[in-house]
Amino acid sequence: MSRRSKTKKKKKSGLLRIFGLLILITIIAGVVFAVQIQQNGGGLKGFLLTTLGSNKKDLEDLDTIYVLALGVSTDLDSHLTDTIMLCGYNPKTNQAMMLSIPRDTFIGKNKNRAKGNDKINALYAKGVDKTVEAVEELTGIDIDYYAIINNDLLIKMVDVIGGVQFEVPIDMDYDDPTQDLHIHLKKGMQTIDGEKAEQLLRFRHSNPDKNGKMTTYPSSYGTDDYGRMRTQREFMKATISQAIQPKNMLKYKDLVNAVMDNLDTDMNIDDILPYVPYTLDLDFNNIRTEQLPGESELCNKVWVYIHDKEETATLVEDLTNMLETGEVAPTEEEGEATNTVEN
Repeated sequence: MSRRSKTKKKKKSGLLRIFGLLILITIIAGVVFAVQIQQNGGGLKGFLLTTLGSNKKDLEDLDTIYVLALGVSTDLDSHLTDTIMLCGYNPKTNQAMMLSIPRDTFIGKNKNRAKGNDKINALYAKGVDKTVEAVEELTGIDIDYYAIINNDLLIKMVDVIGGVQFEVPIDMDYDDPTQDLHIHLKKGMQTIDGEKAEQLLRFRHSNPDKNGKMTTYPSSYGTDDYGRMRTQREFMKATISQAIQPKNMLKYKDLVNAVMDNLDTDMNIDDILPYVPYTLDLDFNNIRTEQLPGESELCNKVWVYIHDKEETATLVEDLTNMLETGEVAPTEEEGEATNTVEN
């Protein structure tokens, strides 16, 4: 055998050894990764924990997180928050809650001199921090982050996933030519697309009948704005629950784009990512949803919502206890505040 042939054979043998070693390392790494996934709970949750470099022990370092979600309408030429919702989530107990703050909640000093600017939805024009501070004062909860959400977000998410199955609580018929708003939905379970979602989320009451009377949600559900807030919460839960289903995995890029285009927040991605794997076990249909206790009053010719401090304290204690202990709380009972809130 020639010297050249021996050299080629040695090179070939060396390459085979290196290639074999790489295969062996890949197999070992794959096995270790698979074992780590199983140790982290298996399935998609285990995969995410492992991919993100987390493990079950890291759960001990995660605290309950509170985020104030502010919905801002794009059709209004003003700086008002159409939706104010305090959201809480504890990955240890896998419990979550949403507390709606009526946009007409009075935050002034004297209700007998109430003005439109004394409503909490007017604070947004002075800066998001003012709204955060007001909600903290109302609830006694320290808020970690805020999320300013363009109200088009849910509508776009609905279109991305091809519609949401949702039970419309009542027949909805309302027309406002000045806003080019036309709402016509029938009661019952149905597929809600983006166009219908906009109608659903904006409905408060019907067109007046021949006697000038307008029908709205039943008092047992929550009338006018209260009913709309409850529908918004229920539809939000339904949309998120259906968006994270495995069949929509290939649509996640479009969903992420929809979120990024319609969201402004002070949340840091490094602070949020550790929570992501645990939310896979969260049943969005069982999220506790409530409304700030109180009732509407006509003060100084202005309709405002006066929150009940004692009932609020009791409710907040109940909600925070649920998040921290995991004790399942009773289902939402709304509709006690039935006075009409004027525009």
